[in-house]
Amino acid sequence: MVSATDTFGFGDGEEDAYGPYGGADEYGAEEDEEEEEDEEGTLGPKARAALGLSEAPPPISTSTPPLTRPTVVTTHGGTGGLLSPGPLTALSLAGQTPTTPASRYAGWVAAAVAPLAAFLDEPVDPRDVYGDLTEIAEGESGSVFAAAVVAAEREVGRLRLPPAVKARDLAAMKEGGGRVLVAIKQVPLVPPPRSPFSPASPGSAPGGATGKIAEVRRECTVLAGLWHEHILGLDALYVDLVEDALWIRMELMERSLADVVGLVEEGLRLQEARVLGRFASDMLHALDYLQTHGIAHRDLRSDNLLLNAEGVLKLTDFSNAVRVADDDPLCTDPAGVLYWQAPEVRAGAYDPLKIDVWSVGATVWELAEAAPPFAAEPDPVAAAADTARWPPVSNPALYPPAFHDFLRMCSEPAASRPSPAALLETPFVQKACGRPVIVQLLSRCMAIEQAQSGDAPGSASVPPSPP
Repeated sequence: MVSATDTFGFGDGEEDAYGPYGGADEYGAEEDEEEEEDEEGTLGPKARAALGLSEAPPPISTSTPPLTRPTVVTTHGGTGGLLSPGPLTALSLAGQTPTTPASRYAGWVAAAVAPLAAFLDEPVDPRDVYGDLTEIAEGESGSVFAAAVVAAEREVGRLRLPPAVKARDLAAMKEGGGRVLVAIKQVPLVPPPRSPFSPASPGSAPGGATGKIAEVRRECTVLAGLWHEHILGLDALYVDLVEDALWIRMELMERSLADVVGLVEEGLRLQEARVLGRFASDMLHALDYLQTHGIAHRDLRSDNLLLNAEGVLKLTDFSNAVRVADDDPLCTDPAGVLYWQAPEVRAGAYDPLKIDVWSVGATVWELAEAAPPFAAEPDPVAAAADTARWPPVSNPALYPPAFHDFLRMCSEPAASRPSPAALLETPFVQKACGRPVIVQLLSRCMAIEQAQSGDAPGSASVPPSPP
């Protein structure tokens, strides 16, 4: 399988953080006060997750982050059976000779998109390719739409897409009536700092990129040339000259793992060890692949884990990810959100490859308890500081010894914490349920939502594809 780079969401370094595209964290974690309010702060996790809305996770605040339950928007349909695209790869870019944006984009728009020149499908007007847009989420920096590919087969063949994505689109079109649905995030462009149209502003990235553009470029760069079925990637970038906006094409996803957790209080049964083992397996496969390429995610949590219609869990939002250098393997900057954050991050220098394993354990703990570790404490910050492990689960008899052993291993001190590859061999993961069980779980999630409100006003949904 071949594909591209990048996650389902670009968390904005100047916006409040949450994942696959910005927004306040599902559990109320606060961003550093220097950051601007995130674009998706008004969205529920379902709207964000169905389209991979993500945010850049905030550094730990000294205030106590309140716990808020995810709100769920009725899920879309029509994604079943689609192959999962990945991110932009070197192979997908082979033979491409991108021209300077100035050849098509005039004035400040050319300067604004110049940092993304290597990733843009510059000659394409996205309005000629994607239509039937249905808005399903809206934030301060843009809207997200479900869209259909409306271009003719010949035009689709000319698009700058990852080979696997293009092959999927063309195959669906050849079958006759095949409906290709995608997610499109529209990010309004703004004049870059030091342009005649914009006052100078601090915090610009190298090359003049700031804000959302800088985050998009960073994520594309971190995962350039890589693909894995449990890592969610970006398909293509376009510039819309009608509204001066960046269009980001992505795979249309079903929901985030945070959404699933949020439905437990509505009657969803999630506390089955084999189901939790499947989610753990998917997380660990993603991390194992990343670590073989020297990449640490540093913000693995339920908000940044998305499920597609086939029940495949994918890791997204690489706005905090780093490539680990052999000669300088430690980090000192804070990353992640308290509930899923390894204790050594708050203590000083840390190995970024080790903290992702802790976050896997914290997420499994969250699935078992329907809330992340320390969220029920009056002072989560103080509670997390007082212990090097998570609290015991409330009903340990529900789970086999293999489950408890897995949590213990994930919470070992960094020096003795197992690698993702080692954890994949544990009995807890080896006895995970099959993928059809997760698909059934997604069906139950949808049934609960429909029983609650159906297609209530404000909960946009995409009509299902014909059988």
